[in-house]
Amino acid sequence: MVVGATVRTLGAWPSGWRHPDAHRDPAGDPRVLRSLALTAESAGLHFLYFGDWLATGPEFELTDPYLLARIEPLAAISYLSAVTERIGLIATVTSAHSEPYSTARASASIDLLSGGRAGLSLSSGAEPRSAANFGRTNVHPDEDRIEAAGEFIEILRGLWDSWDDDAFVADAATGRLIDHEGVRQLGYVGRHFSSAGPLNVARPPQGHPIVSVVGSAPGARALAARQADISFLAPNSLAEAIDVYRATKEQARYLGRDPAHFLLITPILPIVAETREEAWKIYDDLVGLVPVETAAGVDAGVALPANRTIRRLAGVLGVSLNGVIIDEAVPATIAARFSPLGAELVALVNSRSGRTIGGYRPVTYRHLLVAHAVAAPVLVGSGIDVADYLESWFLASATDGFTVLSAYLGGQFEAFTALVIPELKRRGVFPENYAGATLRENLGLPRPANTLRSAAFGSERSPLLRKR
Repeated sequence: MVVGATVRTLGAWPSGWRHPDAHRDPAGDPRVLRSLALTAESAGLHFLYFGDWLATGPEFELTDPYLLARIEPLAAISYLSAVTERIGLIATVTSAHSEPYSTARASASIDLLSGGRAGLSLSSGAEPRSAANFGRTNVHPDEDRIEAAGEFIEILRGLWDSWDDDAFVADAATGRLIDHEGVRQLGYVGRHFSSAGPLNVARPPQGHPIVSVVGSAPGARALAARQADISFLAPNSLAEAIDVYRATKEQARYLGRDPAHFLLITPILPIVAETREEAWKIYDDLVGLVPVETAAGVDAGVALPANRTIRRLAGVLGVSLNGVIIDEAVPATIAARFSPLGAELVALVNSRSGRTIGGYRPVTYRHLLVAHAVAAPVLVGSGIDVADYLESWFLASATDGFTVLSAYLGGQFEAFTALVIPELKRRGVFPENYAGATLRENLGLPRPANTLRSAAFGSERSPLLRKR
């Protein structure tokens, strides 16, 4: 089982930063990132993953505070490469707003500096405000963006292959620094991107840094199956995960790839404590920190997203909620009239908090509203509970592993590494130690052969990647 962590210094829970133990000052991010990386590496996690979003605005304060201020991902993994020794470091790059050459150069450099631990995650860039930040007035259709991302990856791999591993002869006696047959042009001309090559960085220690693609949409899944080492997918249920896993692996096989060398990774937001009851208490506290509409109006005088209002909850539940108090228990007589979606929300609240309709820990309207409004893959329980869940998905061939989000930094990530990882190791589904020095070795992925080796510098390049 692969286990990594998705890093959000202000936490992945909308108001996790308000928790008394939480980190909440972006000025302290360097210290927090260093501490998190060392904790993750000590536990044996495979990678740290840095997502990205190239726009921001005050409204994210209530929904996604981690988007307000975040360190650029390539800068973050470069910084952490100097303070860690074994853990992989994956940075997101948006193909719509980046250039393949500079990305290939930066990632090859970080791979060299880290001893072969770098990875990239490709985002195709669908957000209009991000486009505006780069002087673009429109966002291209999905099929164009996916095609462009595919070209971007082809150029990356071609540039990484523009040097042979042994191209630097460094023979001081003869004055021969390089083998001229070991360096070659790329000459890629595509519909969206072009690059002449060669790269002015030696071939990376991994051959190619790890390439991943995020997204469950058909286009993103197809791109990943064709060209990525990792696909980050977020299925809604175990049954869906099994179906998607089987279909995506089969798609990779159909494209001529070994499915064992293509990993599917699932996000999870565990809230962990020594006991299930303690974890329920942490979850209840986090629910109480999310600003929602109350019977008297709005908590804290803030402008709320529409999905945090009692009116929206009433529409989901299919019942009138006129006059209800947000923190009162839901009566059984009212719950009996809930819509099917409302019944699903009750079950979701029960799975996260142990609360039941009419129970000694009753379901409240606040719990239902937060469960509806916060779309996160939350799992609440003891270390054994969380390990049970992860192991069950892994053994069911629903995923190759997980990337862990933390509700807040300053306790929850440490709880996961202290309580869940040792249990997974005890069960034999997570490795006791790192398997090798590079991220590829630790993920069980082979080092790619050089696709351009047959074309010498200055000659017509191999047609393998040629676009017209």
